[in-house]
Parts: sequence; C-alpha cells; structure tokens
Amino acid sequence: MIFTDQLNNKIELTEYPKRIVSIVPSQTELLHYLGLDVEVIGITKFCVHPQIWYNGKQRIGGTKNLNIKKIKHLNPDLIIGNKEENEHAQIAELQKYFPVWMSDIVSLKDTTNMIESIGEITNREAEAIALSQEISTSFNSENFQTKIVKANKKVVYIIWNNPIMTAGTGTFINSMLYYLQLNNAIKTERYPCVEEDKLIELNPDFIFLSSEPFPFNKKHIAYFQQLLPNAKIMLVDGEMFSWYGNRLLQAKRYFEALIRDIN
Repeated sequence: MIFTDQLNNKIELTEYPKRIVSIVPSQTELLHYLGLDVEVIGITKFCVHPQIWYNGKQRIGGTKNLNIKKIKHLNPDLIIGNKEENEHAQIAELQKYFPVWMSDIVSLKDTTNMIESIGEITNREAEAIALSQEISTSFNSENFQTKIVKANKKVVYIIWNNPIMTAGTGTFINSMLYYLQLNNAIKTERYPCVEEDKLIELNPDFIFLSSEPFPFNKKHIAYFQQLLPNAKIMLVDGEMFSWYGNRLLQAKRYFEALIRDIN
C-alpha cells in the first residue's frame, strides 16, 4: 500500500499500522477519536488529550525535542507528524528508519484533507470521512453565524511573551480568525515577533492572548491593557484556534460565545 502525505512524501506499508507514534498533540487526539488505542504506542509530553493516554502511553519527548532513542526502541511501523510543529532535522533522521506521514496545515481544507488521509492510512476511513464532513458542515458560512458589531475589526493574536510573538498570515490560527470575521493586523507570514511600539502603531481593536503555548493569565491582561488602553484584551483558548482535528467540533460553539463577549 502506498500513501501520500501533505508534503507529497510517499509512504509504503505492507499492512495497516499496528505500532503508531504520534508526535503532534492535536493529531494524537484525532487518533483516539478515530478509535485507535492499542495501535498508538508513543506520544509527546504535550499530548495532553485524552488524559488516559497522557497518563498511560509512553512519552517520547517534546514536539521539537523528540527522544529519537526512545522512538527507535518502540520500533513503530508509522510515525505521524507535522511540518510546523516538528523539527525538520529530527524528521529526516526518523525517516531513515521508519515510515513517517507528515501533515501541513494552514486552512480548514488542509485539516479535513489531513483527517481523511490519516483515516485512510490507519484503516479508519469511514470514521474519518464522517468527522471531516461534520467539521466542514459546522464551518459552512450559512451555519457559522458570527456577527461582529462594526466590520473590519483588527486583532493581534499573541502566542508568546518576552519576546511578544504573534500569529501572522499563512497559519491555521489566521484561518480561524477569518471565520470570526476579524482582520488580522499582523500581515507578516508565520509567527513574527513584534515590539511594543509596533503594537501601539497597529492600534488593534482586540488583543487575543492564547492559553498556549505560553500560559497567559490575568496579570498579562493588565500589562497589555496599560500598553493599549483602547483595545479589548482577552484570554482565549489556544486549543480552539490551533488544534486541527476533532477538537474543531467544539470550536463553532466556542467562537460564537467569543463573539458575544466581543460585542
């Protein structure tokens, strides 16, 4: 069997995988949703969902600091990773020994394609297609009722502090802001760092402080509020904005509640 990942790599398997290592948290949660359990033998320390897996599965380091020795000891017949979340050099090393399937997620369409492709390679095709269709229906413009008072409101989505790192274009977070009908004030691709004076110059209507990967809390709200007194500073659930997989089933309700808070 030959499969193609989202980086156009060809993965050849003689049978469906029975020993899977997942090195991306959202995709780990997806594997659980698709009904795989004993097949998943290794996860990262950031794969916190489901908790029963976090407590019971072998952890093989962080997404960007994988323990290659542990992975080799597990001897997986498939590793599932992501272009953005994993380090290229480590992936290249793993590809010398094991089949590695890689995702590349920027848009919602990338997500549904990823779900269906993982369903195909793990023999969970029917479950994956059903999930993909449910997510697509949920985010359909006719179903996604996000009405923000006054159009073209500007937002800066911040994922890290000291330095201040933001989510720009070419990211999945940016695509989620699109569904909120918000204008991402950061026009640089990927995750640029910005200085305080640049934030002041951008003059955003909203600052979203993500719950991950940096643990923003109420004290950070006060800091950014002082810096940008005219902006509304909000703590937001980073999993809803950046976990591409079955967690998107919860996103529509969360985003609609967020819109109510904005308004």
